[in-house]
Amino acid sequence: MTFSERTTSRRTVLTAFAAAAAAGTPLVGQLAAAAPAFAEADPGEYPSNTALYSDPARVEGTAYSRRYRRHEKSDLKQGEKYDFPRTAILALHGGGIEIGTSELALGIAGYSPSDAAGAPVLPTTYDYWMFEGLLSSGNTALHVTSRNCDDHVALSLARSHLNVLSLHGCKYEQLGMPEPTIWPPSTDPRLAVVGGLNPAFRTALVSELTKAGFPAIDAFDPKYGTRLNDFNGSHVTNPCNLTMLGKGAQIEMTTELRQSLFDDYSSRSARAATWNGEFVKFRDACRRAIATVEAGQPIL
Repeated sequence: MTFSERTTSRRTVLTAFAAAAAAGTPLVGQLAAAAPAFAEADPGEYPSNTALYSDPARVEGTAYSRRYRRHEKSDLKQGEKYDFPRTAILALHGGGIEIGTSELALGIAGYSPSDAAGAPVLPTTYDYWMFEGLLSSGNTALHVTSRNCDDHVALSLARSHLNVLSLHGCKYEQLGMPEPTIWPPSTDPRLAVVGGLNPAFRTALVSELTKAGFPAIDAFDPKYGTRLNDFNGSHVTNPCNLTMLGKGAQIEMTTELRQSLFDDYSSRSARAATWNGEFVKFRDACRRAIATVEAGQPIL
């Protein structure tokens, strides 16, 4: 079966969603059978994670790694109800690809970037998945455009949660920000561009990041016109939007913003050892935004 034969349209996903709702059957199982439609890959990129994983020149554990954590939850008592995982954190281009995103994903999920395999360092934890480039150089060759991600674990996490926060990195000059009359201050290249199809999540993230001292904007703000279209996370097959609600959030962080979260940004080991107070502020702002969104999603 070819790659194109294995893909289906967004209509298939929505049809499965409607059929599941009408039949009163679990949505996750229905959606799992409806794979997202994959757009054409950017020039020079792998068309999917599957293609990358199938390349004999890219050995897992040497060229790249995948790490994830799903927290065990259960409700075994009649007459009582328990919380369940509602939010997952993704870093689709971690390690040496979009540097700092995998460390931040661990932090927001409640773990130490210094010891991902250890116990959580925060009382509330979130499920997470990350893909990390491990090459000594040239990690951008491992970049798979978000809308083409077909990693089974990443997609299953997205489809089994109400919310996804996906973390990305970009360069300030790629954004083409307008004159300082619209975006002050133009001399500060630290910027978080918040996207995804969940407007409530975007609003909470922009609010909390701004209050924490980080320049943050909503990628859908009409004052920016279409200049942020490539950074707004609006594609329906972007994993941040493949949630049970069909919408989620992502943050594009400029290099300067990501650098500010570490005292030494130069290597994996250095970042793991030198995440600083700015890292903690950014992490906690994202966690407050998640808490705000989840507060509007009560357990029924």
